[in-house]
Amino acid sequence: MDKAFLKDPDLIISGDPLDSDTEDPVPWDLEADWRVFEVAAEQHGERLDKVLVLGAPEFSRSYLQQLVADGSVSVNGTPLRKASTRVKGGDQCRIALRPTPQSRAFVAQPMALQVVYEDADLLVINKPAGLVVHPAPGNWSGTLLNGLLAYDAVFGDLPRAGIVHRLDKDTSGLMLVGRSRAAMDSLVRMIAARSVQRQYLALAHRAWTGPNSRDVHSAIGRDPTNRLRMAVLDPSRHAAKPARTSIELLKNAVQA
Repeated sequence: MDKAFLKDPDLIISGDPLDSDTEDPVPWDLEADWRVFEVAAEQHGERLDKVLVLGAPEFSRSYLQQLVADGSVSVNGTPLRKASTRVKGGDQCRIALRPTPQSRAFVAQPMALQVVYEDADLLVINKPAGLVVHPAPGNWSGTLLNGLLAYDAVFGDLPRAGIVHRLDKDTSGLMLVGRSRAAMDSLVRMIAARSVQRQYLALAHRAWTGPNSRDVHSAIGRDPTNRLRMAVLDPSRHAAKPARTSIELLKNAVQA
């Protein structure tokens, strides 16, 4: 099995494959792992998706519902496409578990990393603009995480390959990466306690107006009108976390 599966909690596969002499109502897929189980008597009359969660508890219900809709689940040899279908005690369920884009994302991809500091516990990377930090929809490969997996095998045994914070794709700057679980936990605690400071150099489109120094102490969350950016939000109405940013003018544009 591809080691990448083990990085996705929805793709930890176990169970015996189907016997080769059994008729396959679901088309055979060489990429699929198979799960076979019997509906217990106490599950008689339950919805199919609820029974699937009990039979394959390491998978999310939404993932299993997707498999049902795709025709990857059969009961007593018949593919079922409705998660709300009621099953009976003793029914034989078969599920074809296929890799998702997320599971395929955690692979090593060599790339030129700008390492500015490295020791046994810490790696400091100068991330260039244009490099995505973590795999996500639209960017399942070519990310910093992929580069770290290729840089050192130790990152393959760490959550998120040791990454403890992020920078936007188009933002360049230094990133802290833990080389051990202890180092990761320590870095996360330091960031949460605000004992780690981050400084950014920004260029504005127009001339600066008002005081040269400003202190923005407001909650920040995902912009409800544009999910690709962050915004100052009312925490009573949106999912937003307290944040504080101090801004200081270094140089103003020359007025024409």
